[in-house]
Amino acid sequence: MTQNPQLADLSSHGVAVWLDDLSRDRINSGGLAALTAERSVVGITTNPTIFGAAISGSDIYNDQISDLSKRGVAIDEALRMITAYDVRAACDVLAATAKRTGRDGRVSFEVDPRLAFDTHATFAEATSLWWLVDRPNLFIKIPATEACLPAITDTIALGISVNVTLIFSVERYKLVMDAYLTGLERRAKTENSSGFDGLESVASFFVSRVDTEIDKRLEAVGADSALQGKAAVANAVLAYQAYAEVIASDRWRKLAAKGANVQRPLWASTGTKNKAYPDTLYVSRLVAPDTVNTMPEATLQAYADHGEIGTPVQNQYEWAATVMEQIRAAGVDMDDAFTTLETEGVDKFKASWDDLVTSVSDELKRVG
Repeated sequence: MTQNPQLADLSSHGVAVWLDDLSRDRINSGGLAALTAERSVVGITTNPTIFGAAISGSDIYNDQISDLSKRGVAIDEALRMITAYDVRAACDVLAATAKRTGRDGRVSFEVDPRLAFDTHATFAEATSLWWLVDRPNLFIKIPATEACLPAITDTIALGISVNVTLIFSVERYKLVMDAYLTGLERRAKTENSSGFDGLESVASFFVSRVDTEIDKRLEAVGADSALQGKAAVANAVLAYQAYAEVIASDRWRKLAAKGANVQRPLWASTGTKNKAYPDTLYVSRLVAPDTVNTMPEATLQAYADHGEIGTPVQNQYEWAATVMEQIRAAGVDMDDAFTTLETEGVDKFKASWDDLVTSVSDELKRVG
């Protein structure tokens, strides 16, 4: 099958195209395989909201839920078995991509969001999910809360690939990169260079939610409307600049010389929430080498239809710094905004997980 030219061009500029969605229907129908063949998709991200939509919107899970009910499996364990089944199957669909690329072909599986502020429980959950899925092309998603930074280090040191999620600020992103490097350094002390084989990481920097929050605050302080719709891209650009500084450091070079793989920036939340903005805004404006863009299907198809490569991220550093300075000068408390976004992000995933627990619990009772 022929790859879509817009998405193939995006890939040629160093952007790995991932899909921010997964369901058993998509796997069984061959739809996921088709996206890899026709839409340059080389990875999958999931979260509690995605699984909630997949499971509540289909009866394809009924047989497995019935079997779990007959065995008397507890609700939390049942949910993990149901979602792990889909992640494992998706890993198998993308196994050839993983073998071909070495770094992609990955499927992300998130730790229980209720553990986002518990370091030790998050690490325990991460190792449990890794063993449960038992596929080398798996990413364990761990939130970038302060409490979880040590868990990220411990997980990497153990040799488990990690997708660090819910990053909103450049300052927190720098701590995430430090946590990754620290994990690699710990691993290097106990392993030779082969200990890094297959060990990968991405750092999921959220984009569109930043514009939603900052636009609201700009309007509240009566700032120039020309600043609206700028914060998200500017923030992400400065994050990439911070990444570029880290991979140019002696600290990283020493690890790279031992065979470590770079932790790529991943642009998440790239669907445009404000309909006044271009529907491919957070793809076209965030083109840079060694990045990942995980897109909801609507954004993926929009880019396939009319997407264009915008100004390279490396050429936007000065513009981005100026925009962020102007937003702060207008009276927007960026630190408070980022704290709010992180809290809301964790709360949203908790709510989705709670809804999923209720839905599957009701179904277990119904078929029991």
